[in-house]
Amino acid sequence: MLNKDTESCFRREEEEGEYRLNSDERIGTSATDIIQEFSTATVNRFPGLIPGIKKGPENHPKTKEAHRILNFWLMMSRQDPLKVTLSAFTEIGKTESDIPVLKQRHYIGRGVIRSTFADTPYAEPILLDILYPKYSAVFVALDSGVVKCADFGTAYAYLRPYLNKPSIVPSRLATRKDEDRRMRRSVLVDGRITTRHVPPRRVWDLYANRVIPYWVAHKHPWGISHAWVDEKDRIDVMTPINGCEWPVPMPKDANLNLIRIEMLNLGAEYAWLDVLCLRQEGGKGEDLRLEEWKLDVPTIGSVFEKAGKVVCYFNGLGRPLCLTTDYFESDRCWFRRAWTLQEIAEDYIIAGDCGDDMMEESVRRRFDEQLKSLHERRGVALVSEMQHRVSTKPLDKVAGLAYLLQTDSIPIYDPHQSPADAWEVLMEVVESDIRLALLFRYHEPGDGRKYWRPSWEQAMRTNIVVQRSFIFAGQVATTGDPDADCYTGYRIKTAYVHGLSEVKTEAPPRQGELVLIDATAVLRTFKVVADHPFSIPDGLYTLLSCHYWFSGSHLWVIGKLRDDGKFEKLSVLRSADDEQERLLDMGLEEIDTFLC
Repeated sequence: MLNKDTESCFRREEEEGEYRLNSDERIGTSATDIIQEFSTATVNRFPGLIPGIKKGPENHPKTKEAHRILNFWLMMSRQDPLKVTLSAFTEIGKTESDIPVLKQRHYIGRGVIRSTFADTPYAEPILLDILYPKYSAVFVALDSGVVKCADFGTAYAYLRPYLNKPSIVPSRLATRKDEDRRMRRSVLVDGRITTRHVPPRRVWDLYANRVIPYWVAHKHPWGISHAWVDEKDRIDVMTPINGCEWPVPMPKDANLNLIRIEMLNLGAEYAWLDVLCLRQEGGKGEDLRLEEWKLDVPTIGSVFEKAGKVVCYFNGLGRPLCLTTDYFESDRCWFRRAWTLQEIAEDYIIAGDCGDDMMEESVRRRFDEQLKSLHERRGVALVSEMQHRVSTKPLDKVAGLAYLLQTDSIPIYDPHQSPADAWEVLMEVVESDIRLALLFRYHEPGDGRKYWRPSWEQAMRTNIVVQRSFIFAGQVATTGDPDADCYTGYRIKTAYVHGLSEVKTEAPPRQGELVLIDATAVLRTFKVVADHPFSIPDGLYTLLSCHYWFSGSHLWVIGKLRDDGKFEKLSVLRSADDEQERLLDMGLEEIDTFLC
């Protein structure tokens, strides 16, 4: 407990320490300077400030550093810690008028530290332990393998969640680290991730300006979504924010410290940014990257689904929101990148605001329409949406779909796979409603491993129109045989289809007839419609049927039963709108049909 004199000293120092930067003019004293001044003056004036303190060599640099760090700890652990201003001037040496994004100019708040202070080398934990035995538990944690502190920012990030309860630091951090390691190992089984919901491996602590393991913060971060700018407009930055673990690809005109200021102004405490929190190529741990990406890349979607909020930079990371009419045709457009498809959120914030309405009215209207359209897409419609997206690596378009298709398990990211092979692996884990949509709504036989569904190349060149795939009646399940899947639903062994062989120049739909013998041996004729330009020769076929509850339609897959008993798909139809009641009266029964 601090005495009255000490408390008043804290108050006076804090009041003197509040400051603002107006352009490049500094008013008052910086928070860092207060800490440095406080470290010597206050300890000398109030030797009882820290219970159990042992007199050390006051003029020794490391002793002074220890004083600084622990005094900062004490000030930050108060309910109303020191108020600090971060500004473009203090962080990167630029005046506010040089920064076009308003929320990147300055931030005033408690509990944050400047980048220069975060970069301060940390005192030797053993020295701190000698000087301040009351806090030995904290310093044991800092000197153990649990925490690796190269600088004060890292130490502050690790210990910040425990400022008011330092005694639990060693055991809590050790436990969480072990639990996190075991969790990440356990979810990887036979090339698959057994659960969709895996927290990110790392998060960006915006208060400390350091990337730390998720298990330290144990909070869902905000997501930062952005489209990567062209390679010629990027630069690789080595930064202490991520411990210089890997080069961070950044737009040449953006700065991580300014992005931090904007995120703090928006209300974030922790954030997830791919270039900082997902190990990038070219670092010293390239072997670690390949291993981490197996799990981390497929579960990026989980980060954004669980995020408190998603902040979107539509014009490139950290850049001003300045969009023109040709933006939507650019390969670097946020709406055209493969990875951003899984970063869409209901609760998103548009970043980069310059306060001058930098979008034309027509651009703003199209912008809003695009966002609304993306929120409405579900299931197989997302596969069609990926046709219009671009990625640096073709494989990433498949990987970007894995989380979106709501699978119980997710294939690992394998950079050596072809997109076609990755699609086949993905199809093994998707839910039945996705398989049903591909079976009943894709109008051609597959030209890959399966006839009943499209190959990756087919899926990327043909739209599959499904309003709500989850309301099909029926089921397509995998079997132990990799070459056969099973459809459970209605089947008509023999029926005659005619009137759909000619593909006319005008747009579909085309109408034909389906003739069959029902369960009572009565010959019945139904009108059917082909909503596609694929030719269906007149002839006898086996038909699979499914009721599509959204529209009330019966959907049909026509094909042949092979000698091995498996069904080989040819095309698809739907019943005409005025035939629904008659079809429901047929009394069809569900049976299992093996698909090839």
